[in-house]
Amino acid sequence: MIITISYFIASTLFLFGLKDLTHPNTARRGTSLAALGMLIAVFGTLLHHEIVDYKWIIAGLVIGTVIGIPMGLKIPMTKMPERIALSHSFGGLAIALVGVVEYYRHAGVMGKVQIGTIGFEVFLGAVTFTGSLMAFGKLQELLPGRPMTFPKQNIITVGSIVAAILLIFSLIVLPTSYSAFNLLLALSCVLGVLVVLPIGGADMPVVICLLNSYAGLAASASGFALNNMVLIICGALDGGSGFILALLMCKAMNRSFSNVLFGAFGSVAAAPREAATAEKATVRSGTPEEAAKIFKAAKSVIVVPGYGMAVAQAQHTVREMASILEKNGATVKYAIHPVAGRMPGHMNVLLAEADIPYDKLIDIDDINPEFPHTDISLVIGANDVVNPAAKTDTASPIYGMPILDVGSSKLVMVLKRSMNPGFAGIDNALFIGSNTMMIFGDAKQTLLKITAALAAA
Repeated sequence: MIITISYFIASTLFLFGLKDLTHPNTARRGTSLAALGMLIAVFGTLLHHEIVDYKWIIAGLVIGTVIGIPMGLKIPMTKMPERIALSHSFGGLAIALVGVVEYYRHAGVMGKVQIGTIGFEVFLGAVTFTGSLMAFGKLQELLPGRPMTFPKQNIITVGSIVAAILLIFSLIVLPTSYSAFNLLLALSCVLGVLVVLPIGGADMPVVICLLNSYAGLAASASGFALNNMVLIICGALDGGSGFILALLMCKAMNRSFSNVLFGAFGSVAAAPREAATAEKATVRSGTPEEAAKIFKAAKSVIVVPGYGMAVAQAQHTVREMASILEKNGATVKYAIHPVAGRMPGHMNVLLAEADIPYDKLIDIDDINPEFPHTDISLVIGANDVVNPAAKTDTASPIYGMPILDVGSSKLVMVLKRSMNPGFAGIDNALFIGSNTMMIFGDAKQTLLKITAALAAA
């Protein structure tokens, strides 16, 4: 009875927590409710009558706590995408191992439904494990961020998925086929690599959502295999919300879901184009001191953050500069593209960490009409989300993706280390626009110099 009540309370807290996460004003409370729900669920599970020895459970709790607390406290917000990918990997591995243990314990006495759910659990858990490790490697730049492809890749990937499904059905027919189960486990691990390998950095927000969905669905399947209601509910919530978010990210990029999985978006050209070399010679660049002088006369400024801001950890410096501009009578707003950065809401999280009011973070549909009336658009490390090729070049890999129309501003300032392309690997005509000033260097250091010059005025 206590276990059932604890699972009911935990599931209710998960639902309320998820609901609160839909609005920034209640998101912190939602996270706390979900964490409390998980604590209660763990407490209820520890009371299960099938537990005969707590030694290994205590050891797991200690190891998990020792790893988890430093990860939560020490990892900076700029590394949140990498941390999330690594967490998904741990989750996928745990779920897959539970499935392996359950299969080897009960393979000969399982019903068809149970063996099917275990097969599905191991399949998705292993895919999540290796796929998340691949995503982590790309995010951490241990692996190339560009899509990695080889001949017949999509055929091999689809064929592997079909083979895995057939192996699950073969286990339902013959549960004691250990060779089929082992082959399913190995194939699923390989499939996780194959699925993420051709996906470029520009699609990383979708990858994060998909891996989250896979982990949730695997956990739900584990719940059916273990007859654990809280796992079923929690996994279904996680899997469903992750999948919906992935679809929303695809819509934000105006790209089909299948194209993200199999389109190798973000391919880098084999060689630089001659036209691009010529264009770079026309770049208009400036210094932080020159930029400060221009900012002094500005009455309206829109800040466009990108992954470069996250790398430079410049969000706090952005807030300091904005405070000075506002004291000088300028209005400052922030244009948020839904796929800027490397995970959904990446820019929102970083700016919120710097105590920038949420009502100043404006999404793409609401901010685009304001650019033509804006004195300065300050682009900090953003690239593909402001690239006009998405509107003008039908051959561009990002054609059709909604972009922030910064080019229509009176002046565009771009803070960037170099003229190197973004994740999509294509040149950006905005950088050579007649109303664009490029300021090269580390974003944080550049902003510190601009802020110092403004404060000294």
